[in-house]
Amino acid sequence: MPRVCFFTGKKTTFGNQITHRGKAKYLGGVGTKITGITARKFRPNIQKVRALVDGQIVRIKVSAKAIRNGSVVKPPVRRYKKPAATAPAVSA
Repeated sequence: MPRVCFFTGKKTTFGNQITHRGKAKYLGGVGTKITGITARKFRPNIQKVRALVDGQIVRIKVSAKAIRNGSVVKPPVRRYKKPAATAPAVSA
């Protein structure tokens, strides 16, 4: 299953992590230097939720932003009560 939001289409993107050393010029140093560039991933905040989609309750992956925006319609909470057990009939 891909890490993709059902509503917004947000997914993992790729970029670089840049490592610096040295003291900034405005702090009295000679400036910062780049000492390394490493590949990294930017992962979206994806959650699995139960939601109503086309009248069906399904479990989908959505981003936290979609939940905050109100794109996700949560199913109603079921208040199921077990039927009361009837006493067995006693025959004499």
